[in-house]
Amino acid sequence: MFKWSKLLVMALAVSMLCVVVAGCGGGDEKELSVAEKFGGRIVGIEPGAGIMKATEAAITAYGLEGIKLQDSSSPAMVAALEKAVQNGEWIAVTGWTPHWKFAKWDLKYLEDPMGVFGGEEEIDTIVTPTLAEEAPAAYQMLDNFYWAPADMEAVMLDINVGEMSPDDAAVKFIAENQDLIESWIPADAELGKDTITLGYVEWDSEIASTHVVKHVLMDMGYNVDLKAVDAGIMWQGIGVGSFDAIVAAWLPATHGDYYEQVKDNVVNLGANLNGAKIGLVVPTYVTIDSIAEMAPAAE
Repeated sequence: MFKWSKLLVMALAVSMLCVVVAGCGGGDEKELSVAEKFGGRIVGIEPGAGIMKATEAAITAYGLEGIKLQDSSSPAMVAALEKAVQNGEWIAVTGWTPHWKFAKWDLKYLEDPMGVFGGEEEIDTIVTPTLAEEAPAAYQMLDNFYWAPADMEAVMLDINVGEMSPDDAAVKFIAENQDLIESWIPADAELGKDTITLGYVEWDSEIASTHVVKHVLMDMGYNVDLKAVDAGIMWQGIGVGSFDAIVAAWLPATHGDYYEQVKDNVVNLGANLNGAKIGLVVPTYVTIDSIAEMAPAAE
């Protein structure tokens, strides 16, 4: 009898424990909203960049209540993305292609059904009106400069994943792509002045392109001075002639406002890369596929 009583007590205890556990982990727990899963933020880059303005417009257009755009920088944005991926956390960042982060992590663009971020962009080469006369060979090389997103990403990977310096990565790319490089260099053109000054923003993409151009110009016989600045200063500089050239003009959207301010004072040599893109980027484990799904009404 004692044995059966003891077993009955134990069974009742187990049953009560199961009820308690079920109550603690069950339906009473509040489900997080999409905004809460993203920590109430989209991690951006430098304030004033075109992608930041587009993201602010997207927050308004899609009614993303509870989500704010966090000013940051390109390196800080990548650091936040890396930490989130390591922890399996939801994160949305301002993203663009080409960028090495797509090769390192499994990421996706959120669909933009309202087209706030626009379509594909191109990266253009902008020079001062006097460069053709002052440095004919440099002008022609910059006019010929054109490569594919995969080329740029190869340099970015060497810098950011292979931990090479931008100069070493550029030299490596030039050595491995001689046919492409030779197509940029004019056969018969005078060097003109000794030094070419290039302005650029410290985005991973523009670090890659500007350093490759630097070393091609150096191999042609020029001294090259690089100036890393914010986007607004880069455009002001090329507009007033402080820089001879930039190969970092994202158009028509990302740098469109800046370009409008200086376009009458510069020469646009056209695209040096096609197929660029901007938008909101999330890890692939995030279970939404569209910016519209970030809005409270979509939940």
